[in-house]
Amino acid sequence: MVRTASASATAGPTLAVVAREAGVSVPTASKVVNGREDVAPETRRRVTEALDRLGYVRRPRFDASKPPRLVDLVVHSLESSCSGAVLHGVEEAAHDAGLDVVVSAALSRTRGGRPQRGWLDKLTVRGSAGVLFNLAELTDSQYAWLAQHRTPFVLIDPAVEPPSDVVSVGAANWQGGVTATEHLLALGHERIAVIAGPRRKMCSSARVAGYRSALAAAGLPQRADYVRNGGFDESTAHRRMRELLDLPEPPTAVFVCSDVMALGAYRAATERGLRIPYDLSVVGFDDLPESRWTTPALTTVRQPLAEMAATALRLLVRMMDGERPEGTRTELSTRLVARASTAAPRH
Repeated sequence: MVRTASASATAGPTLAVVAREAGVSVPTASKVVNGREDVAPETRRRVTEALDRLGYVRRPRFDASKPPRLVDLVVHSLESSCSGAVLHGVEEAAHDAGLDVVVSAALSRTRGGRPQRGWLDKLTVRGSAGVLFNLAELTDSQYAWLAQHRTPFVLIDPAVEPPSDVVSVGAANWQGGVTATEHLLALGHERIAVIAGPRRKMCSSARVAGYRSALAAAGLPQRADYVRNGGFDESTAHRRMRELLDLPEPPTAVFVCSDVMALGAYRAATERGLRIPYDLSVVGFDDLPESRWTTPALTTVRQPLAEMAATALRLLVRMMDGERPEGTRTELSTRLVARASTAAPRH
């Protein structure tokens, strides 16, 4: 753990230190400090004793002379279900930590060949204490800006592998690919295809690697024509599914690496007169609300987006308090949610 000398000398122990001493989470310790009622009596006693023992200075929750303690959440778009789950997770964790959150949508347009900084400049004006990014990736100039301004930040579900010293939170994508494929194998499928996102995307390559690993463990050959890459969008997945169905020996099941892409696979199957799951089993990835609304309801791998966002916020709070997480990459478990889009193959 790394802590700046000025923080430890002038502010005393941080809430993270108190939480560790009491054997509780930082949000739980924050609830005790802020007088919240939803804490068990025994837990409250342990935290209170740790506060007194360590000499923690209880700061007033509001200070009229200072603006609220702010963190920024920068997302690619505010229109997707993924962003909604991230917002929910950040909001709950920020409430427990006594923080205010400002949400911004990042623009990728350039002016004169230079990235538009927009939201970066606003961070300085607002005096934000830290930033959460739910973007595919940051540019070198953005990383340099954050380093120059010594702004703590954490990436949520980055699509491209960040520099080795950047803190990020993601999902166990490889294991998710294994789980999806094993589910189809257990149903009796042997002709299993995969429709993935771009090869350079970290999550996409990990999910395909998990698919390949499960096939290898089952002793099945890996067919190159059963692996199709594209974008994480419905229209591309629709085209890739049509290509798979045009093969002399089309698959009886397909693992589609996002729920949105699975909608494209559904559409292609319907156009060919195929019934899901009787003629084709489909597994998605994400467990977005859309996966429950499809007909039939989509079997999918749940990616815990809200939990990932909350975990990132808690890591950011520790960094804002002068600490450094033990590792730079945190992965949360995925799990299969079985619904109606998968069944045994027809013989």
